[in-house]
Amino acid sequence: MKRERYSIIYSSKTGNTKKLAEAIYNTLPQNKCDYYGTVDKIDDVLSNVIYIGFWTEKGNADHLTIDFLNKLKNKKIFLFGTAGYGESEKYFEGIINNVKKNIDSSNTIIGTFMCQGKMPLSVRKRYEKMREQNNISLNIDKLIANFDKALSHPNKVDLKTLEQIVILYEEK
Repeated sequence: MKRERYSIIYSSKTGNTKKLAEAIYNTLPQNKCDYYGTVDKIDDVLSNVIYIGFWTEKGNADHLTIDFLNKLKNKKIFLFGTAGYGESEKYFEGIINNVKKNIDSSNTIIGTFMCQGKMPLSVRKRYEKMREQNNISLNIDKLIANFDKALSHPNKVDLKTLEQIVILYEEK
């Protein structure tokens, strides 16, 4: 396949999605990149292929990314994102499906990738406080365990998996 020009646009609150964007940038031929940077710094995209990264906010992409996605027409879109909660493909699939609802039907989704991402320490402290208050209506220990597991993500395996998915698309 003739390599098309592309842009990598992302939003990253804690640096997790930025790591994914960097992995994509380092995987693709950089001389074909029209734009690499954050979603809040771009108004218009000339590239036909757009890699769009987001962090998860209430089961969907963050609001800056949603606003950007709503503007796109006739593009090939590769979605990638991170979420602090969950490590199941079903959970990630639900997020991707929510994000897709913000994309005009004239666009084509060419690929997706989601992985877990570390959360700020303030989240763990909030869980610990809830546990101290004997809030037994929630499974606090499970939330704390998920927080601890997320600390290492995105990890080398996550980044390698993303790179392989991007390469597979590029080879089509």
